[in-house]
Amino acid sequence: MGDLSAVAGDLAPTGTLRTAVNLGNPVLAHGTPAEPGGVTVDLAREVAARLAVPVRFLCFDAARKSFEALTSGAADLGFLAIEPARADRVTFTAPYVLIEGVYAVAEDSPFTTTADVDRPGVRIGVKEGSAYDLYLTRTVRHATIVRGADGVTAFEDGGLEVAAGIRQPVTAYVAAHPGTRVLPGRFMEIRQAVCTTPDRRPETIAFLNDLVEELKATGFVADALRRAGQDATVAPPA
Repeated sequence: MGDLSAVAGDLAPTGTLRTAVNLGNPVLAHGTPAEPGGVTVDLAREVAARLAVPVRFLCFDAARKSFEALTSGAADLGFLAIEPARADRVTFTAPYVLIEGVYAVAEDSPFTTTADVDRPGVRIGVKEGSAYDLYLTRTVRHATIVRGADGVTAFEDGGLEVAAGIRQPVTAYVAAHPGTRVLPGRFMEIRQAVCTTPDRRPETIAFLNDLVEELKATGFVADALRRAGQDATVAPPA
């Protein structure tokens, strides 16, 4: 990738790669703010290693907080789902991993498919500011979105008809809560990408794009997911 000193100065102007990590998404990150782990942490460390700079992790419990850290200038690098509502304030690489958004309902719910959910009188619990919150806000026509600290928490606390979330934690929730079930299929595919702010130089954006493609192709992303015990799908080549 050539001389990366200019890229390092552009992407990490303080001399340290300040990276926003969302510990609220267990597919992408786990652990504590003092000792985070997961595929996003591994990716950030690799970016920093290529640029020969140290990395510092700014850990949050929600994607919207990672987004705010990036757009406020507190963070240099982040990991967010590609979403039109964010695209004017952050620049995304192609996705490195694909995650499914699914619904949970009560066992006796009349719903049998994800298409059944969007009807008047149905309330869907979502995690505020998540990719699926943004997606459902944009696409739902008849149901009502109820935002909370988590989709299943809003579902429980409000006695809602539906909870929306990421397949892995929703599946775990249903396994631990008899009387609930996951609706077959998915309501969206969540495309997780590396991101930074649009004011970075074209060479910096190209470096991130090229690195993501390399790390998908070489098995780095798959290995990171495997080490974290996650079965998410590595995104195909851009």
